[in-house]
Amino acid sequence: MNTFFDSIPKNSLYLFLTLLIAILIGYWLISFFFRKYGKDPKYLLPEGAFKKISRPILLMFTSILVRSESLRNLLTLEEHDYWFKKASTILFIISLTWLALNVLKMVKKVVISNYDVGVENNLKARKVYTQFNILERIFMFLIILLAIGAALMSFQGIRELGVSIFASAGVAGIIIGFSAQKMIGTILAGIQIAIAQPIKIDDVVIVEGEWGRIEEITLTYVVVKIWDKRRLIVPTPYFIEKPFQNWTKTSSDILGTVFLYTDYKVPFDALRSELTKILESTDLWDKEVNVLQVTESKQDCVEIRALMSAKDSPTAWDLRVLVREKLITFLQENYPDSIARNRVLLEKRDENEENS
Repeated sequence: MNTFFDSIPKNSLYLFLTLLIAILIGYWLISFFFRKYGKDPKYLLPEGAFKKISRPILLMFTSILVRSESLRNLLTLEEHDYWFKKASTILFIISLTWLALNVLKMVKKVVISNYDVGVENNLKARKVYTQFNILERIFMFLIILLAIGAALMSFQGIRELGVSIFASAGVAGIIIGFSAQKMIGTILAGIQIAIAQPIKIDDVVIVEGEWGRIEEITLTYVVVKIWDKRRLIVPTPYFIEKPFQNWTKTSSDILGTVFLYTDYKVPFDALRSELTKILESTDLWDKEVNVLQVTESKQDCVEIRALMSAKDSPTAWDLRVLVREKLITFLQENYPDSIARNRVLLEKRDENEENS
């Protein structure tokens, strides 16, 4: 009785087995390389790199196997040569795209692992995080777009349709260009933010009158985490076209101010000494700026400004609140007459003037 293997051409079987063994050897060599050097800290390969690229590589080898003529002969499906080649092409494009995306993520992980955003002086780290977060999205978008285009162009009918549309674009192309102008402008604004960096991850900003931190930056929008845990979603062109406050553009340290409105009897020297005493008693002060000045004199009071410095804006806020409370308490306990008040002057009139 003839079996299935007896009907298979021996040459096709030998070629298929040879190709399969070659693929398995190649896969084993790649896995050996990544497993060995992925654990060595001297190399750039991050830990677990092989797990991220093994599946796309396996899919790539599968696409090569599907394209082989020996497989079609082995399965006696020679008449379906076209579909085997198309399936192989699609699988290869998918595997290559998958591999490129995983390699991109590994490169980002290797680079940003050298920077810690959690440290006190994190300006450089925030710059790197911002650039790589945006550039990663740009490259991912381009890789996926090219992959879809390559997959579609592998079909002759779609390729001819694309050429005909491109040749007859004319007015339709102009209309599409105008309709997509806003979207393209938004994406370009995201790229400009990645390069020029008017904002960075964890920057302290004031946008639309709201104080918050930059939590996320994408190609099309920016997420601002407001102090009360709300999220403000702002389109990226906003940070290119409109003015806003960035308190940590070049450094995280910031000056804090406290204004007091007191009577003219206030002892300024005593108030300065008390400010110094308050600042030296707290860790919120960074020991850089300690100034008390009379900034304005009004009809019923004088304006006093206490100026102090802190390592970042949240610390500056806590320091301002503390200094304001302590200075008011100091005036209440030691110089109650120095608190601003309205005065009424009563003059005693002459008796002759009263009788008349």
